[in-house]
Amino acid sequence: MGYTDKYLDCLEASAVIARWCEQTGKRPALGYTSNLDVVVEWDEEEWGRLLEEYLKGPPSFTEGEVISCMEDLARVVCFFALNGLGGEVEVDNADVVAEIKRRFGFRYGLGGTCAQGAAALGAIGVPVLIHITDTSEEVVNFLACEGAETVKNGERVPINSVQSNMPALVHLIMQFTKSGKLCVQGKNIAVPLSNRVIIDYDQVHKRLPVERSFMAYLEEHAEMICSYDISGFNAILDMAVLAERVDELSGHYKRLKDKNPNLFIYLESAHYFSSAARDYVYGALADYIDIMGMNEEELVDFAEKSGILVEKDDIGTVITCLDHMLQAFPVRGFVLHTKDYSMYYGQEPGQVNIELGLTMGNLMSGTRARTGRYGTYEDCRETLELSLSETGLRFYEELQNRRLKYHAVLVPSRYMERPKYTIGLGDTFVAGMQLGFLGINFFTLS
Repeated sequence: MGYTDKYLDCLEASAVIARWCEQTGKRPALGYTSNLDVVVEWDEEEWGRLLEEYLKGPPSFTEGEVISCMEDLARVVCFFALNGLGGEVEVDNADVVAEIKRRFGFRYGLGGTCAQGAAALGAIGVPVLIHITDTSEEVVNFLACEGAETVKNGERVPINSVQSNMPALVHLIMQFTKSGKLCVQGKNIAVPLSNRVIIDYDQVHKRLPVERSFMAYLEEHAEMICSYDISGFNAILDMAVLAERVDELSGHYKRLKDKNPNLFIYLESAHYFSSAARDYVYGALADYIDIMGMNEEELVDFAEKSGILVEKDDIGTVITCLDHMLQAFPVRGFVLHTKDYSMYYGQEPGQVNIELGLTMGNLMSGTRARTGRYGTYEDCRETLELSLSETGLRFYEELQNRRLKYHAVLVPSRYMERPKYTIGLGDTFVAGMQLGFLGINFFTLS
């Protein structure tokens, strides 16, 4: 049986869900980080000059390394670009940030998984409750849309109420475009896949400070929280700090679950600076998290470090890896989001409308890739004109004929060969995914 396209049904349902949130006071909660992205424009000629000046050896990257000079930056970014990989790397030298801003055109954007998720939901009219770490004027202005609230002095307040004079936390976003050329030691080499690497110059998120007043408010009003999208643990480098923060937040999640057993907690993964830190977070939080989400690269990274063979074009090997992950980290299920499809794999999800969440995640992230902005309802409707991914459709068919250990729901994406924008697509997907948790009480796909 072939895939039945339910994108329009899900988009229309999202408008109903937005009104329901406004009328009932129910909210998705999102935490924990925000920052100011410096989105660097792709410039082949300038990259050629930079690599000629600073690339002293073969492009390479080692897990956990820190960029301290322009030679490091040239080597590391070139490695990611030539392999079509996305990732996140720390920089500890402000001169590197200044040099990139001097050489390239750039524009500012909103950063942070929960911050971008809040902006994406706000664009389609869904009100949110959000915890942020960067309260600078630049970041708050990006978030200051109707319905975006946070907690201050024990009260729910509009997001602009917490604006401060703090300097913005800067993350450089280095995009590269499929088929773009890099001149590496005299040879022009094509970039195989559009992607981006994030260069963090940021001391705050190494501690992941979470306001106790925000946690207390959620615990006191647990019944009004429909979903809790959490992220940001990947920025912590010190294992002792990570253990302390995970222990603190584990108690918070347990108290929320005790008061609201129907609450769904969704952990979005990211590029961790070490696989040990990633595995620690997954293991320590597995008892409290319902769903863990990740992109294709994060799945492959886990597989490689675990000795598991994964071929991204072979859905059978993807399923095998997810079987291993569910055994190692016994959450309810995993969500995998890629350019061709998204998929839930795990226990039967019960009342949660997984298909709606996957579909809206695909649609909202696809709209951002197509337009370069957080899409409105009408923007999303225009994205429906794109064809479904042939790879996604093929994987859907293959799953129907495969015996699985767990329940699977796969939704093919609306496909773009060359997206206009590659930044925040996963964060925008996660925002759409929350709609599957919000609509469980009144909407069922036929």
